[in-house]
Amino acid sequence: MAEFPTAPGEVDSAWLELQLGKAGLLGQARIADFTWASIGTGQVGDTARFALRYDRPTAAPATLAGKFASADPTSRGTAASMQLYVKEVGFYRDLAGLIEVRTPRVYAAEINADGTDFVLLFEDLAPERGGNQLEGCGLADSEAAVRQAAALHGATKAHPAVLGANWLHGREGLLGEIGRLYHQAHVIFRERYDGQLASDALALCDALDLRVERWLNRQPEEPCLIHGDFRLDNMLFGVGSGAEPIAIVDWQTCAIGCGMTDVGYFMGCGIGSDLRRPNEAALLALYAEEMARHGAPIAQDVMMRRYRIGALHGLFTAVFSAAFVVRTERGDANFLSMARGAAELALDHDSIGALDAMMETGQC
Repeated sequence: MAEFPTAPGEVDSAWLELQLGKAGLLGQARIADFTWASIGTGQVGDTARFALRYDRPTAAPATLAGKFASADPTSRGTAASMQLYVKEVGFYRDLAGLIEVRTPRVYAAEINADGTDFVLLFEDLAPERGGNQLEGCGLADSEAAVRQAAALHGATKAHPAVLGANWLHGREGLLGEIGRLYHQAHVIFRERYDGQLASDALALCDALDLRVERWLNRQPEEPCLIHGDFRLDNMLFGVGSGAEPIAIVDWQTCAIGCGMTDVGYFMGCGIGSDLRRPNEAALLALYAEEMARHGAPIAQDVMMRRYRIGALHGLFTAVFSAAFVVRTERGDANFLSMARGAAELALDHDSIGALDAMMETGQC
């Protein structure tokens, strides 16, 4: 039995007061009562908003957000096996303070020994709007996201706290398990989306399936902390009723890797080809400019080589996730959107050719 609430319905006033008290927010006030409601569309975790009423005036927050392990056994099992809950709790405990990326302040971050139950209690960022993968975004939102990516990668490049975080390296044998599961996922994905994805996109899925071990075992030349799922559904825009442009949430796929993995993922399955193609060069130039500003300059040729390979991350994620999280109508549409945009980017830049060349040169 976990020593913390593992679902929204298990949260009580005493536990909330304890967390707010440790954060120095409660003062003499006490929680008179509270309600909660589910929020978000996450498929490997359940998120709720708590509305609190106090017994006296206080500066303590009127609302909080809580995140818990998924109630769905398929999603929960996948997340625990892939150590997704371990990673998100570890990020907020150990690494969030290293970066300038806007993330929610966390008041509680607890996980059980086997990584199957956890709780995160956050500030409620009160965005004007949440990013929506299926609705897309405009250029200004894309620019804000690219700036956040550079802030993340620039601050953590070769950082000892990142490279030394054992929980970021994954358990022994995990990459081999993911590779075997990916081959199963590829069969499921191809059957589900045959006729919905263009033939060249499906052929690209086949090509990646043949090279997935190569993809999984690549070693970045300049490792940094990456988000791993850097797309619109994990972004909040107009935070604090518009006071701040963007915040990044859902860090359960954070990892040590190449920063252009996040950028390629966002530019492909994040914003889609209609926005990407006319603005791609400008957005990549903005990333390079921001990296230099953060003290981590990147040469144009190096950036493009890594970008071509990073584009495959969106395709990999869409294929794998479609098979191993709870299936929903929105999820099906979401994975199709991700795969389509990622495949178009990878085809535009011959990402499979770049992956093959990587094996010859060893550069990633």
